[in-house]
Amino acid sequence: MIGRVGGAALGIALAGAVGALAQFGGNATFRHEEHANLFPLSCITCHVGPVDSTRTVWPDPVSCATCHDGEVEPRVAWVPPTVTPASNLRFVHQTHARVTADSVGCAACHVTNTGPRGVVHRSDAAQCVSCHVPNAAHLEVADRECATCHVPLAVASRLTRERVAGFPTPLSHGVPGFGLQGHGDQRTAAGMEQDTAPITSCATCHAQDFCRNCHVNAPEVAAIQALASDPRSLVHGFTFAAPASHQDADFATGHRREANRLPARCATCHARPSCTACHVAPFPTAVAAMAMPAPDRAVGAVVSREPPITHTAVFREGHGAEATATPRACATCHARQDCLACHRPNPAGGAGRGDYHPTTFLARHPAAAYARQTTCADCHNVQQFCASCHQQAGLGGGNTTGGATYHDGKAAFFVGHGQAARQSLESCVSCHAERDCTTCHAAVGGRRFSPHGPNFDGERLRRRNPEMCIACHGRAIPTVNP
Repeated sequence: MIGRVGGAALGIALAGAVGALAQFGGNATFRHEEHANLFPLSCITCHVGPVDSTRTVWPDPVSCATCHDGEVEPRVAWVPPTVTPASNLRFVHQTHARVTADSVGCAACHVTNTGPRGVVHRSDAAQCVSCHVPNAAHLEVADRECATCHVPLAVASRLTRERVAGFPTPLSHGVPGFGLQGHGDQRTAAGMEQDTAPITSCATCHAQDFCRNCHVNAPEVAAIQALASDPRSLVHGFTFAAPASHQDADFATGHRREANRLPARCATCHARPSCTACHVAPFPTAVAAMAMPAPDRAVGAVVSREPPITHTAVFREGHGAEATATPRACATCHARQDCLACHRPNPAGGAGRGDYHPTTFLARHPAAAYARQTTCADCHNVQQFCASCHQQAGLGGGNTTGGATYHDGKAAFFVGHGQAARQSLESCVSCHAERDCTTCHAAVGGRRFSPHGPNFDGERLRRRNPEMCIACHGRAIPTVNP
Protein backbone atom coordinates (compact mmCIF):
# COMPACT_ATOMS: atom_id res chain seq x y z
CA MET A 1 0.00 0.00 0.00
CA ILE A 2 2.88 2.38 0.65
CA GLY A 3 4.15 1.95 -2.91
CA ARG A 4 0.68 2.37 -4.44
CA VAL A 5 -0.15 5.48 -2.41
CA GLY A 6 3.04 7.24 -3.56
CA GLY A 7 3.12 5.72 -7.03
CA ALA A 8 1.33 8.36 -9.12
CA ALA A 9 3.02 11.26 -7.41
CA LEU A 10 6.38 9.48 -7.67
CA GLY A 11 6.03 9.05 -11.42
CA ILE A 12 5.36 12.76 -11.99
CA ALA A 13 8.21 13.83 -9.73
CA LEU A 14 10.79 11.57 -11.31
CA ALA A 15 9.84 12.61 -14.83
CA GLY A 16 11.12 16.15 -14.24
CA ALA A 17 13.72 15.61 -11.57
CA VAL A 18 16.72 14.38 -13.50
CA GLY A 19 18.40 17.80 -13.27
CA ALA A 20 17.86 17.95 -9.52
CA LEU A 21 19.21 14.45 -9.06
CA ALA A 22 22.25 15.24 -11.16
CA GLN A 23 22.93 18.33 -9.09
CA PHE A 24 22.24 16.99 -5.62
CA GLY A 25 22.21 13.21 -6.04
CA GLY A 26 20.00 12.98 -2.99
CA ASN A 27 16.54 12.14 -1.69
CA ALA A 28 14.63 15.11 -3.20
CA THR A 29 12.52 13.05 -5.62
CA PHE A 30 12.60 9.45 -4.48
CA ARG A 31 11.15 8.74 -1.04
CA HIS A 32 12.96 5.68 0.24
CA GLU A 33 10.76 5.43 3.31
CA GLU A 34 7.65 4.85 1.17
CA HIS A 35 9.36 1.80 -0.38
CA ALA A 36 11.07 0.61 2.77
CA ASN A 37 8.95 -2.53 3.14
CA LEU A 38 9.66 -3.49 -0.47
CA PHE A 39 13.45 -3.36 -0.26
CA PRO A 40 15.80 -5.97 1.15
CA LEU A 41 18.12 -4.95 3.93
CA SER A 42 21.10 -4.32 1.62
CA CYS A 43 21.38 -0.96 -0.21
CA ILE A 44 23.55 -2.47 -2.91
CA THR A 45 20.58 -4.35 -4.32
CA CYS A 46 19.71 -1.17 -6.21
CA HIS A 47 22.91 0.87 -5.74
CA VAL A 48 25.61 -1.43 -7.11
CA GLY A 49 28.13 1.28 -7.98
CA PRO A 50 29.58 1.72 -4.47
CA VAL A 51 31.04 -1.79 -4.60
CA ASP A 52 31.47 -2.27 -8.37
CA SER A 53 33.41 0.42 -10.24
CA THR A 54 32.00 -0.83 -13.56
CA ARG A 55 28.43 -0.01 -12.50
CA THR A 56 26.72 3.30 -11.82
CA VAL A 57 25.63 4.31 -8.33
CA TRP A 58 22.12 5.00 -9.63
CA PRO A 59 19.46 2.28 -9.73
CA ASP A 60 18.86 0.55 -13.05
CA PRO A 61 15.52 1.61 -14.64
CA VAL A 62 14.89 -2.08 -15.35
CA SER A 63 14.73 -2.72 -11.59
CA CYS A 64 12.11 0.02 -11.22
CA ALA A 65 10.08 -1.43 -14.09
CA THR A 66 9.75 -4.70 -12.21
CA CYS A 67 6.92 -3.11 -10.27
CA HIS A 68 6.19 -0.02 -12.33
CA ASP A 69 5.14 -1.99 -15.41
CA GLY A 70 1.90 -0.10 -16.04
CA GLU A 71 -0.21 -2.91 -14.56
CA VAL A 72 0.96 -3.48 -11.00
CA GLU A 73 2.13 0.11 -10.61
CA PRO A 74 2.08 3.09 -12.96
CA ARG A 75 5.09 3.47 -15.22
CA VAL A 76 7.78 6.01 -14.25
CA ALA A 77 10.09 7.99 -16.53
CA TRP A 78 13.27 7.32 -14.58
CA VAL A 79 16.47 8.20 -16.45
CA PRO A 80 19.65 7.93 -14.38
CA PRO A 81 21.90 11.03 -14.50
CA THR A 82 24.93 10.69 -16.75
CA VAL A 83 27.02 13.34 -14.99
CA THR A 84 28.13 13.08 -11.39
CA PRO A 85 27.53 16.12 -9.19
CA ALA A 86 30.29 18.74 -9.13
CA SER A 87 32.39 18.27 -6.02
CA ASN A 88 35.88 18.66 -4.58
CA LEU A 89 35.66 15.50 -2.47
CA ARG A 90 38.37 12.90 -2.77
CA PHE A 91 35.91 10.18 -1.65
CA VAL A 92 35.54 7.04 -3.81
CA HIS A 93 32.97 4.50 -2.71
CA GLN A 94 34.91 1.47 -3.93
CA THR A 95 38.14 2.52 -2.19
CA HIS A 96 36.31 3.28 1.01
CA ALA A 97 34.54 -0.08 0.90
CA ARG A 98 37.85 -1.94 0.51
CA VAL A 99 39.55 -0.06 3.32
CA THR A 100 36.71 -0.34 5.81
CA ALA A 101 36.02 -3.99 4.84
CA ASP A 102 32.42 -4.18 6.11
CA SER A 103 33.24 -2.34 9.34
CA VAL A 104 31.46 0.72 7.96
CA GLY A 105 28.32 0.04 5.97
CA CYS A 106 26.09 2.31 3.93
CA ALA A 107 23.84 3.03 6.88
CA ALA A 108 26.74 4.51 8.88
CA CYS A 109 26.79 7.53 6.58
CA HIS A 110 23.33 7.61 4.99
CA VAL A 111 20.89 6.59 7.73
CA THR A 112 20.07 8.36 10.98
CA ASN A 113 19.65 5.86 13.80
CA THR A 114 16.96 7.95 15.48
CA GLY A 115 14.85 8.41 12.33
CA PRO A 116 12.13 6.20 10.78
CA ARG A 117 13.16 3.15 8.86
CA GLY A 118 14.04 3.82 5.26
CA VAL A 119 14.81 7.53 5.62
CA VAL A 120 18.19 8.20 4.01
CA HIS A 121 20.26 11.33 3.49
CA ARG A 122 23.50 12.47 1.96
CA SER A 123 26.57 12.12 4.08
CA ASP A 124 27.99 15.37 5.47
CA ALA A 125 31.39 16.63 6.60
CA ALA A 126 30.61 16.08 10.28
CA GLN A 127 30.17 12.35 9.70
CA CYS A 128 33.46 12.07 7.80
CA VAL A 129 35.35 13.96 10.51
CA SER A 130 33.78 11.88 13.29
CA CYS A 131 35.69 8.86 11.96
CA HIS A 132 38.88 10.43 10.65
CA VAL A 133 39.42 12.93 13.49
CA PRO A 134 37.19 11.90 16.40
CA ASN A 135 35.88 14.55 18.80
CA ALA A 136 36.68 17.44 16.40
CA ALA A 137 34.39 19.76 14.49
CA HIS A 138 34.83 20.08 10.73
CA LEU A 139 36.48 23.49 10.68
CA GLU A 140 38.55 22.81 13.80
CA VAL A 141 40.52 20.05 12.09
CA ALA A 142 44.19 20.88 11.49
CA ASP A 143 44.84 22.36 8.07
CA ARG A 144 47.13 19.48 7.12
CA GLU A 145 44.07 17.18 7.16
CA CYS A 146 42.18 19.04 4.41
CA ALA A 147 43.81 17.02 1.64
CA THR A 148 42.59 13.79 3.26
CA CYS A 149 39.07 14.39 1.99
CA HIS A 150 39.44 17.16 -0.59
CA VAL A 151 41.18 17.41 -3.95
CA PRO A 152 42.94 20.64 -5.01
CA LEU A 153 40.73 23.42 -6.29
CA ALA A 154 42.24 23.21 -9.79
CA VAL A 155 41.22 19.54 -9.98
CA ALA A 156 37.62 20.33 -9.02
CA SER A 157 37.19 22.25 -12.26
CA ARG A 158 33.40 21.93 -12.41
CA LEU A 159 32.77 23.94 -9.27
CA THR A 160 31.37 27.37 -10.03
CA ARG A 161 32.91 30.58 -8.72
CA GLU A 162 29.88 30.94 -6.45
CA ARG A 163 30.48 27.50 -4.94
CA VAL A 164 34.16 28.32 -4.43
CA ALA A 165 33.28 31.65 -2.82
CA GLY A 166 31.04 29.78 -0.39
CA PHE A 167 33.84 27.58 0.98
CA PRO A 168 33.90 27.91 4.78
CA THR A 169 36.96 29.48 6.38
CA PRO A 170 38.99 27.23 8.73
CA LEU A 171 39.26 28.49 12.29
CA SER A 172 43.06 28.52 11.99
CA HIS A 173 42.80 31.37 9.50
CA GLY A 174 41.32 33.61 12.17
CA VAL A 175 44.21 33.24 14.60
CA PRO A 176 46.01 36.59 15.16
CA GLY A 177 49.09 36.86 12.98
CA PHE A 178 47.98 34.18 10.50
CA GLY A 179 47.17 36.50 7.59
CA LEU A 180 50.44 38.26 6.80
CA GLN A 181 53.24 36.44 8.61
CA GLY A 182 51.88 33.15 9.91
CA HIS A 183 50.34 31.64 6.80
CA GLY A 184 53.78 30.87 5.39
CA ASP A 185 54.45 28.63 8.38
CA GLN A 186 51.65 26.30 7.28
CA ARG A 187 54.21 24.44 5.17
CA THR A 188 55.72 23.17 8.41
CA ALA A 189 52.32 22.61 10.00
CA ALA A 190 51.21 20.65 6.95
CA GLY A 191 54.19 18.35 7.23
CA MET A 192 55.99 19.86 4.24
CA GLU A 193 59.70 20.00 5.03
CA GLN A 194 60.87 21.01 1.56
CA ASP A 195 60.14 24.37 -0.02
CA THR A 196 59.68 22.67 -3.38
CA ALA A 197 56.67 20.66 -2.21
CA PRO A 198 53.24 22.12 -2.98
CA ILE A 199 51.16 22.87 0.07
CA THR A 200 48.40 20.43 -0.79
CA SER A 201 46.20 21.41 2.11
CA CYS A 202 46.20 25.07 1.03
CA ALA A 203 45.50 23.98 -2.55
CA THR A 204 42.04 22.83 -1.44
CA CYS A 205 40.83 26.44 -1.63
CA HIS A 206 43.76 28.36 -3.12
CA ALA A 207 45.75 28.38 -6.33
CA GLN A 208 48.80 30.14 -7.72
CA ASP A 209 46.70 33.13 -8.77
CA PHE A 210 45.77 33.82 -5.15
CA CYS A 211 49.41 33.82 -4.05
CA ARG A 212 50.46 36.08 -6.92
CA ASN A 213 47.88 38.58 -5.71
CA CYS A 214 50.31 39.59 -2.94
CA HIS A 215 53.66 37.89 -3.54
CA VAL A 216 55.94 39.98 -5.73
CA ASN A 217 58.48 37.15 -5.58
CA ALA A 218 56.00 34.46 -6.64
CA PRO A 219 58.10 33.35 -9.67
CA GLU A 220 61.03 32.64 -7.33
CA VAL A 221 59.06 30.73 -4.67
CA ALA A 222 59.04 27.02 -5.55
CA ALA A 223 56.02 26.25 -3.34
CA ILE A 224 53.92 28.82 -5.21
CA GLN A 225 55.10 27.67 -8.61
CA ALA A 226 54.18 24.10 -7.67
CA LEU A 227 50.54 25.14 -7.30
CA ALA A 228 48.27 25.05 -10.33
CA SER A 229 46.80 28.24 -11.74
CA ASP A 230 43.09 28.81 -11.22
CA PRO A 231 41.47 32.27 -11.41
CA ARG A 232 38.54 31.07 -9.28
CA SER A 233 40.83 31.28 -6.25
CA LEU A 234 40.71 35.08 -6.51
CA VAL A 235 37.18 35.06 -5.08
CA HIS A 236 38.83 34.63 -1.67
CA GLY A 237 39.64 38.23 -0.90
CA PHE A 238 42.63 39.34 1.15
CA THR A 239 43.44 42.82 2.41
CA PHE A 240 47.12 43.67 2.11
CA ALA A 241 48.39 45.45 5.23
CA ALA A 242 51.86 46.46 6.36
CA PRO A 243 53.50 44.38 9.12
CA ALA A 244 53.42 45.75 12.64
CA SER A 245 57.16 46.45 12.51
CA HIS A 246 56.55 48.97 9.73
CA GLN A 247 54.56 51.12 12.16
CA ASP A 248 57.55 51.82 14.41
CA ALA A 249 58.47 55.50 14.63
CA ASP A 250 62.05 54.88 13.53
CA PHE A 251 61.27 52.36 10.79
CA ALA A 252 61.70 54.82 7.92
CA THR A 253 65.18 55.81 9.02
CA GLY A 254 66.30 52.41 10.30
CA HIS A 255 64.97 49.87 7.81
CA ARG A 256 68.01 50.01 5.56
CA ARG A 257 70.12 47.80 7.83
CA GLU A 258 67.42 45.13 7.99
CA ALA A 259 66.79 45.37 4.25
CA ASN A 260 70.47 44.86 3.43
CA ARG A 261 70.66 41.94 5.88
CA LEU A 262 67.57 40.09 4.59
CA PRO A 263 66.67 41.54 1.19
CA ALA A 264 64.76 38.41 0.16
CA ARG A 265 62.26 39.00 2.95
CA CYS A 266 61.55 42.52 1.68
CA ALA A 267 61.27 41.19 -1.87
CA THR A 268 58.20 39.20 -0.85
CA CYS A 269 56.03 42.32 -0.80
CA HIS A 270 58.13 45.00 -2.48
CA ALA A 271 59.13 45.54 -6.10
CA ARG A 272 61.97 47.86 -7.05
CA PRO A 273 59.71 50.93 -7.45
CA SER A 274 59.01 50.64 -3.72
CA CYS A 275 62.66 51.53 -3.12
CA THR A 276 63.21 53.99 -5.94
CA ALA A 277 60.20 56.01 -4.82
CA CYS A 278 62.52 57.37 -2.12
CA HIS A 279 66.08 56.20 -2.81
CA VAL A 280 68.19 57.78 -5.53
CA ALA A 281 71.27 56.41 -7.25
CA PRO A 282 73.62 54.98 -6.21
CA PHE A 283 71.06 52.64 -4.72
CA PRO A 284 71.49 50.60 -1.53
CA THR A 285 72.55 46.96 -1.93
CA ALA A 286 69.06 45.67 -1.16
CA VAL A 287 67.54 47.40 -4.19
CA ALA A 288 69.34 44.98 -6.53
CA ALA A 289 67.45 42.09 -4.91
CA MET A 290 64.08 43.65 -5.73
CA ALA A 291 62.32 42.47 -8.85
CA MET A 292 61.14 44.81 -11.55
CA PRO A 293 57.37 44.95 -12.20
CA ALA A 294 56.16 42.22 -14.56
CA PRO A 295 52.82 40.70 -15.62
CA ASP A 296 53.47 37.54 -13.57
CA ARG A 297 54.20 39.49 -10.38
CA ALA A 298 52.05 41.37 -7.94
CA VAL A 299 52.30 45.15 -7.91
CA GLY A 300 53.37 44.91 -4.30
CA ALA A 301 53.42 47.60 -1.68
CA VAL A 302 53.00 51.08 -3.11
CA VAL A 303 55.28 53.46 -1.23
CA SER A 304 54.74 57.21 -1.04
CA ARG A 305 57.68 59.46 -0.34
CA GLU A 306 57.44 61.42 2.89
CA PRO A 307 60.14 63.32 4.79
CA PRO A 308 61.55 61.65 7.94
CA ILE A 309 60.28 62.89 11.28
CA THR A 310 63.63 64.65 11.79
CA HIS A 311 62.96 67.01 8.86
CA THR A 312 61.04 69.61 10.81
CA ALA A 313 60.84 73.34 10.00
CA VAL A 314 63.82 73.94 12.27
CA PHE A 315 65.81 71.27 10.43
CA ARG A 316 65.12 72.96 7.11
CA GLU A 317 66.76 76.16 8.27
CA GLY A 318 69.77 74.52 9.88
CA HIS A 319 70.46 71.39 7.88
CA GLY A 320 73.59 72.76 6.24
CA ALA A 321 75.98 71.62 8.97
CA GLU A 322 74.61 68.07 8.99
CA ALA A 323 74.57 67.90 5.18
CA THR A 324 78.23 68.95 5.11
CA ALA A 325 79.24 66.45 7.81
CA THR A 326 77.32 63.44 6.43
CA PRO A 327 76.56 64.05 2.74
CA ARG A 328 76.11 60.32 2.07
CA ALA A 329 73.16 60.24 4.44
CA CYS A 330 71.44 62.97 2.43
CA ALA A 331 72.33 61.25 -0.83
CA THR A 332 70.16 58.28 0.14
CA CYS A 333 67.03 60.23 -0.75
CA HIS A 334 68.22 63.43 -2.39
CA ALA A 335 69.85 64.15 -5.73
CA ARG A 336 71.90 67.30 -6.26
CA GLN A 337 68.99 68.77 -8.15
CA ASP A 338 67.02 68.81 -4.89
CA CYS A 339 69.72 70.98 -3.36
CA LEU A 340 70.08 73.26 -6.36
CA ALA A 341 66.36 73.98 -6.39
CA CYS A 342 67.00 76.21 -3.36
CA HIS A 343 70.71 76.93 -3.41
CA ARG A 344 71.27 77.82 -7.06
CA PRO A 345 72.35 81.50 -7.38
CA ASN A 346 69.71 83.94 -8.51
CA PRO A 347 70.31 84.88 -12.17
CA ALA A 348 69.42 88.48 -11.30
CA GLY A 349 72.26 88.60 -8.83
CA GLY A 350 72.87 87.28 -5.34
CA ALA A 351 72.35 83.82 -3.97
CA GLY A 352 69.23 81.72 -3.64
CA ARG A 353 67.60 80.92 -0.32
CA GLY A 354 70.87 80.06 1.31
CA ASP A 355 74.51 79.40 0.60
CA TYR A 356 75.29 75.98 -0.81
CA HIS A 357 78.91 75.92 0.34
CA PRO A 358 80.10 76.02 3.97
CA THR A 359 81.69 79.20 5.27
CA THR A 360 85.31 78.11 4.72
CA PHE A 361 84.72 76.60 1.29
CA LEU A 362 86.33 79.49 -0.64
CA ALA A 363 89.74 78.72 0.83
CA ARG A 364 89.64 75.05 -0.12
CA HIS A 365 87.51 75.05 -3.25
CA PRO A 366 90.44 74.55 -5.69
CA ALA A 367 90.95 70.99 -4.47
CA ALA A 368 87.21 70.26 -4.61
CA ALA A 369 86.97 71.72 -8.11
CA TYR A 370 90.03 69.84 -9.37
CA ALA A 371 88.81 66.55 -7.88
CA ARG A 372 85.33 67.20 -9.30
CA GLN A 373 83.65 66.61 -5.94
CA THR A 374 80.93 68.80 -7.37
CA THR A 375 80.30 70.26 -10.78
CA CYS A 376 80.71 74.02 -10.57
CA ALA A 377 78.87 74.52 -13.83
CA ASP A 378 75.62 73.29 -12.28
CA CYS A 379 75.31 76.63 -10.56
CA HIS A 380 78.01 78.88 -11.95
CA ASN A 381 78.87 80.23 -15.35
CA VAL A 382 82.50 79.15 -15.34
CA GLN A 383 83.67 81.70 -17.88
CA GLN A 384 82.09 84.65 -16.12
CA PHE A 385 81.78 83.71 -12.46
CA CYS A 386 84.98 81.71 -11.95
CA ALA A 387 87.26 83.38 -14.50
CA SER A 388 86.38 86.94 -13.48
CA CYS A 389 87.12 86.22 -9.82
CA HIS A 390 90.43 84.53 -10.61
CA GLN A 391 91.53 87.30 -12.95
CA GLN A 392 90.78 89.94 -10.34
CA ALA A 393 92.88 87.97 -7.86
CA GLY A 394 95.76 87.69 -10.31
CA LEU A 395 95.10 84.03 -10.96
CA GLY A 396 94.16 84.34 -14.61
CA GLY A 397 94.75 81.67 -17.17
CA GLY A 398 97.09 83.90 -19.13
CA ASN A 399 99.93 83.17 -16.71
CA THR A 400 101.38 80.19 -18.56
CA THR A 401 104.95 80.13 -17.36
CA GLY A 402 104.65 80.21 -13.62
CA GLY A 403 103.26 82.18 -10.73
CA ALA A 404 99.83 81.91 -9.15
CA THR A 405 97.23 80.11 -11.27
CA TYR A 406 94.12 77.96 -10.92
CA HIS A 407 96.30 74.92 -10.67
CA ASP A 408 98.14 75.65 -7.40
CA GLY A 409 96.34 72.74 -5.79
CA LYS A 410 98.54 70.29 -7.66
CA ALA A 411 102.30 70.64 -7.53
CA ALA A 412 104.08 70.90 -10.90
CA PHE A 413 100.74 70.85 -12.71
CA PHE A 414 102.28 72.76 -15.60
CA VAL A 415 104.71 69.92 -16.32
CA GLY A 416 101.99 67.28 -16.65
CA HIS A 417 99.07 69.36 -17.82
CA GLY A 418 98.96 67.62 -21.21
CA GLN A 419 97.14 64.57 -19.87
CA ALA A 420 94.54 66.74 -18.13
CA ALA A 421 94.02 68.73 -21.33
CA ARG A 422 93.49 65.60 -23.41
CA GLN A 423 90.99 64.22 -20.87
CA SER A 424 88.97 67.41 -20.40
CA LEU A 425 89.83 70.08 -22.92
CA GLU A 426 86.49 71.81 -22.30
CA SER A 427 87.69 72.66 -18.78
CA CYS A 428 90.79 74.35 -20.18
CA VAL A 429 88.88 76.60 -22.57
CA SER A 430 86.91 78.04 -19.64
CA CYS A 431 89.98 80.22 -18.98
CA HIS A 432 92.45 79.69 -21.80
CA ALA A 433 92.37 80.89 -25.36
CA GLU A 434 94.11 79.16 -28.24
CA ARG A 435 97.00 81.58 -28.11
CA ASP A 436 97.88 80.34 -24.60
CA CYS A 437 98.53 76.90 -26.07
CA THR A 438 100.28 77.92 -29.27
CA THR A 439 102.79 79.96 -27.30
CA CYS A 440 104.52 76.70 -26.50
CA HIS A 441 103.07 74.16 -28.89
CA ALA A 442 103.09 75.95 -32.25
CA ALA A 443 105.41 74.52 -34.91
CA VAL A 444 105.57 77.97 -36.54
CA GLY A 445 106.80 80.80 -34.32
CA GLY A 446 106.38 78.85 -31.09
CA ARG A 447 108.56 76.78 -28.83
CA ARG A 448 107.71 73.63 -30.81
CA PHE A 449 106.64 71.46 -27.84
CA SER A 450 104.63 68.61 -29.28
CA PRO A 451 101.10 68.40 -27.78
CA HIS A 452 100.60 64.90 -29.15
CA GLY A 453 100.50 62.01 -26.77
CA PRO A 454 101.65 58.42 -27.30
CA ASN A 455 100.29 56.51 -30.30
CA PHE A 456 99.11 59.72 -31.92
CA ASP A 457 97.89 59.15 -35.49
CA GLY A 458 98.42 62.54 -37.11
CA GLU A 459 97.72 61.34 -40.63
CA ARG A 460 94.27 60.10 -39.72
CA LEU A 461 93.37 63.35 -37.95
CA ARG A 462 94.73 65.42 -40.84
CA ARG A 463 92.37 63.63 -43.22
CA ARG A 464 89.43 64.14 -40.90
CA ASN A 465 89.95 67.80 -39.94
CA PRO A 466 92.98 69.63 -41.33
CA GLU A 467 91.79 72.93 -39.82
CA MET A 468 92.79 71.63 -36.39
CA CYS A 469 96.36 71.05 -37.59
CA ILE A 470 96.64 74.54 -39.11
CA ALA A 471 96.42 76.12 -35.61
CA CYS A 472 99.98 75.00 -34.89
CA HIS A 473 101.45 73.94 -38.23
CA GLY A 474 100.11 76.66 -40.50
CA ARG A 475 99.53 75.52 -44.07
CA ALA A 476 102.63 73.32 -44.03
CA ILE A 477 100.94 70.36 -42.43
CA PRO A 478 103.24 67.33 -42.22
CA THR A 479 102.06 64.31 -44.16
CA VAL A 480 103.60 61.85 -41.73
CA ASN A 481 103.40 61.61 -38.00
CA PRO A 482 105.81 64.07 -36.34
